[in-house]
Order: sequence, then structure tokens, then C-alpha cells
Amino acid sequence: MNKLPLVISKKVSFYFCIFSLILLSSCTETPEKIFDTAILNTNVINDFASPDLARHINDETKEFPDIPSSKKKGDEAATTIKNKVLYMEQSLEKVKKLSTSGEQEKEIKDLSIRLYELVIPVYKNEYMNYAKLCDEKGNQEAKDAIIKDIEQKYGMRFQENYNALMEKGKAYASDHNIQVNWGQ
Repeated sequence: MNKLPLVISKKVSFYFCIFSLILLSSCTETPEKIFDTAILNTNVINDFASPDLARHINDETKEFPDIPSSKKKGDEAATTIKNKVLYMEQSLEKVKKLSTSGEQEKEIKDLSIRLYELVIPVYKNEYMNYAKLCDEKGNQEAKDAIIKDIEQKYGMRFQENYNALMEKGKAYASDHNIQVNWGQ
């Protein structure tokens, strides 16, 4: 008779251990997930405050007379910016939801959040104004002024934050044996 409570107790202990392991493993993110979410996803903004981004936005409005499929509706650049903002906002939310335990992960998470919080308002405002001017085939001087203003106001701060995140990311990838092609 005394063996029955012992068997139940062992079963309960076993299931409790399994449940605890599942719970604990679901609370911490893998290094790869942290890297992908907080660092790799910032590739979408690596050209922020650069002439390349301005050119890409303006290129959305190009039409070619001998290619009928290149005919534009007039909102392509603005649509591109809207979509990019949506992607960045989703990425920011994913970064904020990351469960980080170590100091290195917390620093990476904070840098990534800071970077997104810097660029998203600029995309919503300055880059959207630029995109609308591009869609309207607006004055080139006005477009150039917007881009110059973005570079002067935000370029240095962006570059500092982005470089800091990439340096932390390289160390993190190395520490966790994450294979990355850094484009060098």
C-alpha cells in the first residue's frame, strides 16, 4: 500500500520537472533569435540619411516611355515609405518583446530599440514628405533640401548608434558562434 503514493509522487515529480524545463526554455530567447531580431532586421535601415536611400525612393517614381508596365499611379514612393514604416514598427515591437537575460543581450536590445525609435519618426515625417515630392515630380531643390536636412539632423547620431549596434552584434555573433557575412 505504501508503494502507490511513492509511484504517484515520482510521476508528479517527473511531470513537474518536464513542465519546468519547458517553461524555463520558453522564457529565454536563443542567441540566433536575439541576433536575427535585434541586429539582422536593422539591415532595412542601413542606408538611412544617405544619398542611396534618397535615390531609391526617387527611383520608385521613374517611368520608361517604351515600357508600358512602368507607368506609375503617382503614389509609389509614398507607398514604399509606408510599407517600410510598417515593417520597422513590427520589427521594433519584436525587439521590445525579446526576453533577454545577459548584459550583452540587454545592451543589444536597448541599442536596437534606440535605433528604431530614432529613424521611424524621420521616415514618417521627413522621408514621407520627400516621397510625396518625388511622386508629384516636385522641385529638385526642395527634395535636395529635405535630404540635406535629414543628413545634418540625424546622420551622425544614426551612424553612431548603428555602428555601436553592429560592433555589439559582431562580438555577440562571435561569442555564440553565429555565422554572419558582414559584407566585407
